Amino acid sequence: MSDNIPVTMDACVLTSPGKFEVKRVSMPHFSDDEVLCKIHSVAICGSDPEVIHGELAGYWPPNYPFIIGHEWAGEVIAVGKNVTSFKVGDRVAGEAHNGCGSCENCMRGRYNICINYGKNEMGHRHYGFTAQGAYAQYNAYYPKALTLMPDNVSFDEGAMCDPAGVSMHGAERMGITPGGTVVVIGPGPIGLTAMRAARAKGAAKIIVVGRPGVRIEAAKKLGADHIVDGTTPNAIETVRSLTNDIGADEAFECSGAIGTITQAAYMLRRGGSICLLGAPPEEASEPIPTRYITYNEISIFGSKANPNTSKIVLKLMSTGQMPVKDLISHTFPLSKFAEALDTFENRKDNAVKVVIHPNP
Repeated sequence: MSDNIPVTMDACVLTSPGKFEVKRVSMPHFSDDEVLCKIHSVAICGSDPEVIHGELAGYWPPNYPFIIGHEWAGEVIAVGKNVTSFKVGDRVAGEAHNGCGSCENCMRGRYNICINYGKNEMGHRHYGFTAQGAYAQYNAYYPKALTLMPDNVSFDEGAMCDPAGVSMHGAERMGITPGGTVVVIGPGPIGLTAMRAARAKGAAKIIVVGRPGVRIEAAKKLGADHIVDGTTPNAIETVRSLTNDIGADEAFECSGAIGTITQAAYMLRRGGSICLLGAPPEEASEPIPTRYITYNEISIFGSKANPNTSKIVLKLMSTGQMPVKDLISHTFPLSKFAEALDTFENRKDNAVKVVIHPNP
């Protein structure tokens, strides 16, 4: 255990729905089964603004004051006496989900859909959502939620382990055809990492579909083979024409927009697959072409978070097979969190991924 643990720290605290403040708070307590980490980099996730603005108050977060943030990397500065898997000085990337470890889903390795979700007394943690998160200089974590980082992966890149892992989990859920064609609908940060995950899994052609603007142009610069304006009536025909009218093998739906599941289905070949990575509003629903999906054996996969993928994507980052550094467009100190959030939400200065440094 480190002998130099501070008594207080800086943190961005949600004080009530829609309000936050960067201020000094007490250091988090860590149990004999947890480790205390120093947060070096934490990326703003697309789900963070919804939580910050209080749209899910009472659920995410369950109460106030609260510290959110879950896409992070840092180093271990203290370990509980029962922890043997980490030591002081280890460089680690964090994961938002820590399952209870004993329910049927956790025992099957599906801890991202833990049956005891939200029950902290059962050992479950959803860091940054139902348990305190990483927009702070320090936080306590169960070892299951940490992965050792390769030496050549920076903390900023490590903070991208979460979104990269989300895309990798989706790719593993539906499968990627080696040498095949993948469509990515929605070129936000998840869509861009989905593009990289598909490539790492062997896709030969990547088609990115989105609205005209900064992000679709970013996709072109970052490796998409083709970009398609998804707002035009002939978007489906354009995609199919790029596959000799056979259709793509797989499609990632990363926008959460209404109508894109149907759009994706018609872009696919017979026997193709769709993975839903986008986070639509709670009330969102859409009719889908059931007959077409049934007769063409189109598979649709739901996908949540990034279970069992952190080690994979960190290795791929290390070898250069899944680069993420070029997705980080802006960095800010924790003291300028408001400016960072504004930059991310309003896509200022061509913002793609914004990273906070709590310990400058």
